[in-house]
Amino acid sequence: MKFRINQMAAAIAVLGASSMVPAAAADGVAAAGSEQPTQLEPVVIEDTRLQPVPAASQVEEETLRALRPATSDTASLLRDVPGVQLQGAGGVSSLPVIRGLADDRNRITVDGMDLIASCPNHMNPPLSYLDPNGVSKLRVYPGVTPVSLGGDSIGGTIIAESLAPRFAAPGQDLLASGQVGAFYRSNGNAWGGNLSAVLANENLSANFSAATAKADNYTAGGDFKNFTATGNPGHTLARDEVGSTAYETHNYQFGLAYQQRDHLLEFKYAYQDMPEQLFPNQRMDMLGNTANRFNLRYLGQYDWGQFEARAYYETVDHLMDFGPDKRFYYGMASGGHNAVNGMPCSPISATCAAGMPMKTNSNTSGVTVRADVNLGVNDLLRAGGLYQHYRLDDYWPPSGGGMWPLSFDNINDGTRDRLGVFGEWESRLDAQWTTLLGVRYERVTTDAGPVQGYNPNINFTGMPPMRMYNNQQADAAAFNAQDRKRSDNNWDLTALARYALDTQTDLEVAVARKTRSPNLYERYTWSTWSMAAAMNNFAGDGNGYYGDIDLDPEVAYTLSASVDWHATDRSWQLRATPYYTRVKDYIDAIRCNNTTTCPPPNATTTNQFVILQYANQSAELYGIDVSGELPLARSDIGNFGLNGVLSYTYGKNRDTGDGLYNIMPFNARLTLSHRYGGWDNAVEFVGATSKDHLSDVRNEIGTAGYGLLNLRASYSWKQARLDVGVDNVFDRLYYLPLGGAYTGQGTTMMLNTIPWGIAVPGMGRSVYTGVSFKL
Repeated sequence: MKFRINQMAAAIAVLGASSMVPAAAADGVAAAGSEQPTQLEPVVIEDTRLQPVPAASQVEEETLRALRPATSDTASLLRDVPGVQLQGAGGVSSLPVIRGLADDRNRITVDGMDLIASCPNHMNPPLSYLDPNGVSKLRVYPGVTPVSLGGDSIGGTIIAESLAPRFAAPGQDLLASGQVGAFYRSNGNAWGGNLSAVLANENLSANFSAATAKADNYTAGGDFKNFTATGNPGHTLARDEVGSTAYETHNYQFGLAYQQRDHLLEFKYAYQDMPEQLFPNQRMDMLGNTANRFNLRYLGQYDWGQFEARAYYETVDHLMDFGPDKRFYYGMASGGHNAVNGMPCSPISATCAAGMPMKTNSNTSGVTVRADVNLGVNDLLRAGGLYQHYRLDDYWPPSGGGMWPLSFDNINDGTRDRLGVFGEWESRLDAQWTTLLGVRYERVTTDAGPVQGYNPNINFTGMPPMRMYNNQQADAAAFNAQDRKRSDNNWDLTALARYALDTQTDLEVAVARKTRSPNLYERYTWSTWSMAAAMNNFAGDGNGYYGDIDLDPEVAYTLSASVDWHATDRSWQLRATPYYTRVKDYIDAIRCNNTTTCPPPNATTTNQFVILQYANQSAELYGIDVSGELPLARSDIGNFGLNGVLSYTYGKNRDTGDGLYNIMPFNARLTLSHRYGGWDNAVEFVGATSKDHLSDVRNEIGTAGYGLLNLRASYSWKQARLDVGVDNVFDRLYYLPLGGAYTGQGTTMMLNTIPWGIAVPGMGRSVYTGVSFKL
């Protein structure tokens, strides 16, 4: 069936997005819709159209509106999605975790682009490039993912979309509209604003959006440390202040789109300027991140189905150094590394180090194509491919002391290329059975150039104490002598069946093989020197890491089953999904036990930070996700409802018996909602049990169980909305199970000159408000 793009909006309004009008088509619908869809031609809608398989967990628009005033971290908008947790990082850069698999193990696309974190600490993950107010759609495919939406990942897929273009309705001369908003949050003195505007006729649309957010350090619900020093003279932090949690970010986007009958051409340019984002679980802070993104897309409807093509290009310039809460001056002229405070010194020299700048430059270019071919009323074929080229330079300019006199090449001329194709067949066999079969192939090629240390002549033998265990020359020589180019041939397979037992019960079973190649930091970081290794860490555990050129791709085999009980009209529902995943060549870590290059206690210590090397091992994860909603009462004072999510995940290294790192313990989120007229109110309980199944090889820090109470309320008028809320009402002191180790203040350059054993605490009580106006 052939739809004109503006007609499709009416179809979607009735059916919701279906697989015969797949996710990509729904994007075109949003792009082509208008506030007053008048003069639409009649649309014939057939009840036999396929429903999406597997179904995505979509963050509802009302949830987005409610959460935006409470957060500047787009990843946190996923907090109500079953199976999704957040690994702590900076204030706008949390890393999504899907069923125990985090960060690069999940595919995350922003407006169809596969963006890559260009930082040895992954401070700029894909979702950090979107402000929460700039998100129009957010969908998650946990676990088993259609191959058309997967690739180079073993966890799940997250699809984020910015504001879509809008067009004037047929016969309308001009569409001009906009929106402005602002927020304030008491804890951390966070504030910000946003605006958007659109000007369009029937065929041409131009839009612009801008958002800014700024915050100071937040405070915990009580004292969590017994020291106040930051390493900088005259600057201390209160014992309940969580150091290095401030941030400032600015995001802008311009869009231009043209539609003509069955065709849509869209261009987006986005720019980010992030002057500062401090990190409480890293030894460095982001002191600059600028990114430019260019995104061109074509979407067309044809008699046989739909075709979509996209080309994109991104550049990133990233700077790290010690922020205001971490010691800046080092070297004997500053008092030596054992001094509580580093005294200012100049000029930089072998005895005076002024910070430790770390620079990263990258560019990413990509092309994707996809065709959805209607094979009949009950069958749909999806086919497509991609090519992506990624180039990375990560270097650390000389700053004096041990970082002298040359630049340190962390990764020199790193490249990572992906070339992939997929085919997927979705079929409804009868009124009860729906199946999905897919296969995907990707070739991933990585390489890196030769490297050098700060001083190629520095080796362990005969060096003074500050330069012990600094084997830069030998490490660089060993790395440079190797053939560093690697090519991986990766296969993904997905099979799924859904059975409608009756009008209130759906059953689903799915199996998948998914493959991910190592990222550049896992393969090509090379120095065992503890200071350099400590700067290579995207786990947030305070340890140091270095890579292995010979790492193999991770291959995950997943089995999941779902039972979905629901009312015929979906007014109530309960869904449970147990799952099991076994990962061959899981990239875990092993202790560096070479006493020539690593401090002697490194191999055996249980209460210090350590040096680790990435290594392939075998792992397994299993658990269950449960979600549901239930209307409680309809009365003269409003409608009451209850919804909740609970999750449990267990992860183990099958080779060592050790726990996998950063596995969220049993946790739950229950919300009592109330709606009356323009009011939308909620009382929310959030809780987790203690985290005591730990990664011993990392000396992972456990956390105690906790329970929190949150309150929020909003009132909506036709053109305005007001939100107020209180998070952590009782100001509880608790620790983030996935927050990592607290390294937010002090002498963070050296591995063990800051206390070990303090987890990053969560935020104490925070009162917030937000307001928005439609123009």
